[in-house]
Amino acid sequence: MGGINFIELVKRKLFKQGIVPIMLCFSFLTGCSQHSKKTTVDYFELVRPQFTGQLAYETTDFVEDYWRVVGNTGFDKTIYLIADTLKAAGYVIEEEATISDRLIYRIEKRTMNHDTWEPVSASLQIFGEKKPLLKSETNRNMTYLNSASTSKSGIIAEVIWIKSIDQLETRSVSGKVIFTEMGARRVSKIAIEKGALGIISYDNPDYLQPEKNKTSIQFRSLPAEDASEFWGIALSFEAKERLIEHLQKGKTEVMVNIQTKRYPSEELTIVATIKGVKNADERLVFSAHIQEPGANDNATGVGAQLEIAKVAAKLFQEHKIELDRSMTFLWGDEIISTRRYIEEDPERAEGIKWGISLDMVGENTSITGGTFLIEKMPDPSAIWTRGMDKHSEWGGEVLSLEDMKPHYLNDFILSNFKQQGTFANWKVETNPFEGGSDHTPFIQANIPGLLLWHFTDQFYHTDNDRIDKVSQETLKNVGTAALVSGLELVNSDKIFLIEQLSILKEQALLRLSNEFELSKKAIDSGEKLSNEIEILKAWEIWYIDAIESVNDVIHTSNSSTTDAIKKAQAEIEAKTKKLIEALTIQSKQ
Repeated sequence: MGGINFIELVKRKLFKQGIVPIMLCFSFLTGCSQHSKKTTVDYFELVRPQFTGQLAYETTDFVEDYWRVVGNTGFDKTIYLIADTLKAAGYVIEEEATISDRLIYRIEKRTMNHDTWEPVSASLQIFGEKKPLLKSETNRNMTYLNSASTSKSGIIAEVIWIKSIDQLETRSVSGKVIFTEMGARRVSKIAIEKGALGIISYDNPDYLQPEKNKTSIQFRSLPAEDASEFWGIALSFEAKERLIEHLQKGKTEVMVNIQTKRYPSEELTIVATIKGVKNADERLVFSAHIQEPGANDNATGVGAQLEIAKVAAKLFQEHKIELDRSMTFLWGDEIISTRRYIEEDPERAEGIKWGISLDMVGENTSITGGTFLIEKMPDPSAIWTRGMDKHSEWGGEVLSLEDMKPHYLNDFILSNFKQQGTFANWKVETNPFEGGSDHTPFIQANIPGLLLWHFTDQFYHTDNDRIDKVSQETLKNVGTAALVSGLELVNSDKIFLIEQLSILKEQALLRLSNEFELSKKAIDSGEKLSNEIEILKAWEIWYIDAIESVNDVIHTSNSSTTDAIKKAQAEIEAKTKKLIEALTIQSKQ
């Protein structure tokens, strides 16, 4: 009677009826009064009518107008738009807040050790042709990030086609322009040393479908050097083909005019918080980076997170929700701002219990391709990627068992997003850990963290990543599920613990069964039994430790919760033992 399954069934039945789960007080909720007024909150019912995606979409539309680099006009305008919206939603700027204000925000300002940068205009034309090969009005990503300007009137120079580093080492390129299909970082340093004026490059990856999206340019960058006069232009597939056609005929000159701005600035970061009422030093951190030139990357993350902050504030002010722990929202420079938030204040970092990154969260997948993904914390699928597990085309390194981060956050977030997916007929998938966004600093600091995103996007990092590729409906779905998940996390308690035990045990048994079937096929194909046992044991250990992690939502445990955890772990161990025995028998046949 005291087992986890019984309690889960009772709890869910009572919750559906809207009855306070007093029965749970007798066993799991020790310290709970029979006269407790705590009631069940269906956060989906509260959030769905409020979260329309309109603010997220309108914010995306504003932000994507700008090529955003830390310290430049577009980046700073985004910061102040966020600040104005937060203020209108009831957040009080920190220096004016009183001790009773629970909705606060601040803008952090830091000196930059190099100038900021922004593009103004650019054109590239083959000498002798009437029409430009490229112009920034239609291809704003053509100018390399951190590119210098040419003279106001532009330059005319010969193009030297470089196909290898060895060729670059031996050719005379002084006063000329290099064209290459190699990565610019490999070429630019040598080119500068040899006196080249600039670089023209093409290296769009296959997942951008360049022969279909012929005008797309994926942005490229040079090192940030304030005194450099070296410039760069990236080509579309169409422009690359035209340039090569001329180069194959003989000597080719181009007219280049690039105008950019470099100027001293400061780095801005904006941080907003709804303070928790019970454990204010414990917090969930949402993060969304501002820099990049695109709409989906990452104006959508900025907008979705802003609507999350606004809807949460509205529900709080209307006394429809309470927050036991704090909920923090961070907007800034990708990875750098998040890492600094974690590292600069060890005491604050101690209280960060979860991190959720929003990056490329508004895609109209009927146009962009790809699907919505939850990038999981490191689990064995990042070592043995097989069956239904698939890396995105972003790709990731094969991890080791030492890299694993067992935690309930993976399955908890997936469960909530699948619930929204069922409600809205919206596809939700996962991918093994790959890294590269704001979730990475959390993982590196041993803080549970994951990424909400889309991939593969055929317009990723290109100048075709514009507002017409964004879906308000997707923003609504992501934002709704993210806020609901956030509210459940900051208010997590012993009831939450029991629910996560149920989810984790169910998912563990399902995972073990699926891996067993894959291992049977692998053994039939000649794989070693020991290898397959290692995979099953890795998943067993990961889920046993993930189940143990549910203890972090309570400050004191009792024998009932301990027994429930041990029982779930024992079922997983028994299942694994049975499956390994079956594999062993099969391998001997």
